[in-house]
Amino acid sequence: MKCSLQTEFGGRSLSFETGRMARQANGAVVVTYGDTVVLVTACRASEPREEVSFLPLTVEYRERFYSAGKIPGGFFKREGRPGDRETLTARIIDRPIRPLFPNAWRYETQVIAFVVSADGLNEPDILALNGASAALTISDLPFDGPIGAVRIGRVAGDFVVNPSRAQLDDSDMDIIIAGSREAIVMVEGSAKEISEEDFLQAVDVARGEIDKSIELQLELAKLAGHKKLTIQTAETDLTLCNELDARFRATILQASLTPEKMARSTALREIRCQAIEAFVPEDTEDRGARLKEVKAAFKSLEKDCLRQYILRESKRSDGRGLSEIRPITTEVGVLPRVHGSALFTRGETQALASVTLGSSRDEQMLDNIAGESSQHFLLHYNFPPFSVGEVRFLRGPGRREIGHGTLAERAVRPVLPEKENFPYTIRVVSDILESNGSSSMATVCGASMSLMDAGVPIREPVAGIAMGLIAGDDGTTAVLSDILGLEDHLGDMDFKVAGSRRGITAIQMDIKMSGVSRDLLHKALEQAREGRMFILDEMDRTISQFREELSKHAPRILSIKISPDRIKDVIGPGGKVIKGIIAETGVDIDIEDTGIVNIVSNDAVAADRAREIIEQLTEELEIGTVYMGEVKRIESYGAFVEIRPGVEGLVHVTELADHYIKNVSDEISYGEKFEVKLIDIDRQGRLKLSRKAVAGSESPEEGVAQDDDGWERGGARSRDDDRGRDRDYPRGRGRDGGDRGRERHGDRDRDRARSRGDRSRSRPSRDYQDRDDRDRNRSRERSRDRDRSRPEPARDRDRERPRDRDGEPSDRDVRTRRRRRRRGPREDSSGNGSRSERSRGERR
Repeated sequence: MKCSLQTEFGGRSLSFETGRMARQANGAVVVTYGDTVVLVTACRASEPREEVSFLPLTVEYRERFYSAGKIPGGFFKREGRPGDRETLTARIIDRPIRPLFPNAWRYETQVIAFVVSADGLNEPDILALNGASAALTISDLPFDGPIGAVRIGRVAGDFVVNPSRAQLDDSDMDIIIAGSREAIVMVEGSAKEISEEDFLQAVDVARGEIDKSIELQLELAKLAGHKKLTIQTAETDLTLCNELDARFRATILQASLTPEKMARSTALREIRCQAIEAFVPEDTEDRGARLKEVKAAFKSLEKDCLRQYILRESKRSDGRGLSEIRPITTEVGVLPRVHGSALFTRGETQALASVTLGSSRDEQMLDNIAGESSQHFLLHYNFPPFSVGEVRFLRGPGRREIGHGTLAERAVRPVLPEKENFPYTIRVVSDILESNGSSSMATVCGASMSLMDAGVPIREPVAGIAMGLIAGDDGTTAVLSDILGLEDHLGDMDFKVAGSRRGITAIQMDIKMSGVSRDLLHKALEQAREGRMFILDEMDRTISQFREELSKHAPRILSIKISPDRIKDVIGPGGKVIKGIIAETGVDIDIEDTGIVNIVSNDAVAADRAREIIEQLTEELEIGTVYMGEVKRIESYGAFVEIRPGVEGLVHVTELADHYIKNVSDEISYGEKFEVKLIDIDRQGRLKLSRKAVAGSESPEEGVAQDDDGWERGGARSRDDDRGRDRDYPRGRGRDGGDRGRERHGDRDRDRARSRGDRSRSRPSRDYQDRDDRDRNRSRERSRDRDRSRPEPARDRDRERPRDRDGEPSDRDVRTRRRRRRRGPREDSSGNGSRSERSRGERR
């Protein structure tokens, strides 16, 4: 039967639908919120598992890449094992629904949530949690629900229900709150040092939205719900319980009050063996069933003994008061080669935290339906078996380890420096060496101290504490600070609170009862704040501020900011420039799209050299500035000189020296270094350099060789005169763009003449010989105007015209032409007539 209901939830429409998809599951609900759709199913096995003594519940959460219109990366192009995000969401679903199953439920139960559509605005984890409760509520499973869940943020001081991802970026809290009709059952989230009162206000805001989800689920169950299974609860043997109580209560209580964990466990194990010998003889019929019954009764008695003692005496198994913290010892710098380390011990819980600093290349790359991103702070939590005296295989991190590590990471992240101010990738590893309760909060303390030992400029130290709760049948309660593993196992609540002196940074609460009231939450929060301040004081005795200097074994990162438009100059074609810098200095260079360049090296001198090169590369070139250059290529008309890595300019033969140069190779050699001055940058960005200008030459006319008739030979030319040679300059800022146009006739003829050893004399063209002075002056003015607006290089005939330093045709040119017209054709030195007449005779 298809059913669909909807309600307003956090300002948007939330709908539950059943009967259309996954109809063979015991319960299936499609949850829609905006364009985000999550399919949640609940199934159970057909037969119970009699051999287990726990609830066989598994929860799986998967994000399908197609939901966001993406194809997974990797070789196989399909979803693989769940990522941390999926594992953490599965834990968030599991924790509030697990206590709502009957204690006697032994059927294999599985809840699966698939994200089948994601709009990028509405987070699917909240929908999966509400959908899991709805699927269990309409199924035949004996679920004591429903529950509702909501995410609370706060932007600009205003609380936001189910904030979008963009709003979460500006929010100072991200807290998931789940609850039943009566009370809160689960809390998970992080914050930016908020007060306890701020957290309670968030709970109040969530309360109204939770009730909307619960009402919608109950209405859906009326329309499409199944009849619930009846659970046959085994009758308790009251006679056995009374006899065990009479014979072993006192000894169980005495053993439970043993301060040391291992000694306490050993004493209780011996008492249990005595009870088994007394009530399960070897010749007992159906000994297996009887043994199981005795163990269950003994476990119940053990739990009741300690709970009653705590409620009655306001003391705990290790002799502490309800709010007393175990003895704390702290050390820093315990590992000589790591970048930062700390050993935090609280009672019988011990965490060894170490810090490793790396570059941006070490960031964790994330790829999920939310898109690709990177993470520059990592905190990994390891729980080896020897920490609790056990023997088991070392596998990869389990759900518990991922969850505890993420909780500690959320606690520390708000006090870390901004990446722009501290451009390191930071990895913290916490290895639990001993565990007797609250190892995740010991990780928070150890991580904070190790970061300070590494010189990471955190804003404030952070500490964490785990709170517990014992609730009596008569309504009496006892809130416990810094709980032991035994108190966690026998108690009703595990409430972890981490933060600095300013406020809360991370919070997590799980309960084993129907819920906790607001007043009880307030009491637990205040007691946790007092305990957190005590722990911070103990940490301050060892280290209270981050070290001024990084470890000598840590890499150094120099950060400089360049214009994003100049990134290409640092990288170069095919990465040639940046590879050259790395090869020369031995550093690692990371360039971000924003223009931030991080230079990573353990050698400060090498890092400074790399920074100097990059600053030179990205510095704006200025005409008139002197640069140190290196000859990279020699041509007949000059030399190409590299003034920066990958940045070359042409030193024309006329700009190499004040004297006449017949062969460029006689004057300079490949690889030679000398200072050059930047004299011009043409419209195409090509550089014109001068060596002789550095030597102090005042006039470009000095050092010009002349023929007998006064014509220049290899003399200096002005910028306008060099326009015809622009094709010889390198294009842009590379070295390979200057050869275009070398096959033009002007250059080819000149090069041929020079190869013959005969310097070609630039003679006036025939056009100019036929003009009188008035026409020549008018033509000169037109030519000057045309040159100023001409986008293309000048003609060869313009390049042959001698010009003065201002770019005008030289007066010497005019005087020479007048003299030639008066004298007539010049005689050849051999006396055989003029060259023109001899040429005509030869042609005839």
